[in-house]
Amino acid sequence: MGIQGRIPVEFGQVFPHGVYATGQAEPLTNFDTKRQEIDKDTGLPVWVVDVYDADPAAKHKASAIRVRVIARECPVLPEPVMGPFRPVEFTGMTVTPYVEVSGKNPQGEPITRIAYSYRATGVQAPNTPAAGRGGARPAAGKDAA
Repeated sequence: MGIQGRIPVEFGQVFPHGVYATGQAEPLTNFDTKRQEIDKDTGLPVWVVDVYDADPAAKHKASAIRVRVIARECPVLPEPVMGPFRPVEFTGMTVTPYVEVSGKNPQGEPITRIAYSYRATGVQAPNTPAAGRGGARPAAGKDAA
């Protein structure tokens, strides 16, 4: 059987130029229930971190990305280093490709593209070793998260 579901990846494979969070992690709210989303595989709460890909070749629209973090407690992100920008790395990453339909072309055919859903089990400041598994690390200065 081929790969199905979430595909494990390393942070550097997905974001070789790094990413910058633009705010704190927030609960991901289920649209129907209006409650925080719960990960179906682990039963843990889902948090979302909005980031910008630092790849200079990334187009503006494609550089804004939401990463879902599966963790018991809300991840604590590093302090901003310039304006609202906080350099971060994600641990325990997975990616799930899917087909996104975004309207129709002039001939009435659907406009589709391959999109990706990113998940992680933790978030930290760049170049810091992860202290175990399963969620956020408390901030201890500007170089740790």
